[in-house]
Amino acid sequence: MKTHVVDYGRGNIASVCRGVEQSGGEVVLTTRASDLAKAERVILPGVGAFGDCMSQLEALGFVDAVKGFAATGRPLFGICVGMQVLHSIGEEFGRHAGIGFIPGTVSAIPKTTADGQPHKTPHIGWTPLEYPAGKGHERWKGTILEDVEAGTSVYFVHSFTAAPETAAHRLADCHYNGRLISAAVQRDNITGVQFHPEKSGAAGLKIIERFLRM
Repeated sequence: MKTHVVDYGRGNIASVCRGVEQSGGEVVLTTRASDLAKAERVILPGVGAFGDCMSQLEALGFVDAVKGFAATGRPLFGICVGMQVLHSIGEEFGRHAGIGFIPGTVSAIPKTTADGQPHKTPHIGWTPLEYPAGKGHERWKGTILEDVEAGTSVYFVHSFTAAPETAAHRLADCHYNGRLISAAVQRDNITGVQFHPEKSGAAGLKIIERFLRM
């Protein structure tokens, strides 16, 4: 269960590596894009602004390397901004192209609740996962969420949220004061979560463990 974790200077690297190790995996921390060619599975973390993360990935050659890895069909897992950059476009501090695996746009969480009242952003804290609208538990079978149930709370820290264009790419949602948040996305062998599984206690470790077995 060897896992390459991409270190491009913009991720919560220490916590992610500990989470993989606590889940029984072996971490290969890499700063070299060429290493991904021989990887069994890859985690793409991310903390900070969408455009800055993409610039750094481009500068180090990781965008093409990640695309090449994903094309092999082996498991790719994006966490937080690492999930956001899997999409086509990010609107944080301007409009920026993402890696583009999942058509969709990453936009700011509205500054008001669903009832129009002001609320705080970023969205920080424990929030329960939900099945996407119109989809039940079978949607999670065979995915990284197979071992958790709807209503399980996980830990979020973010100001922007992804909106996949295709409903089938939404793996899990949650709500923040009535505002829909895309909590997890998936397309074929590519999965991303907006929350931090490495900071989500036992439930988060179950999610990482499932990824390690994929």
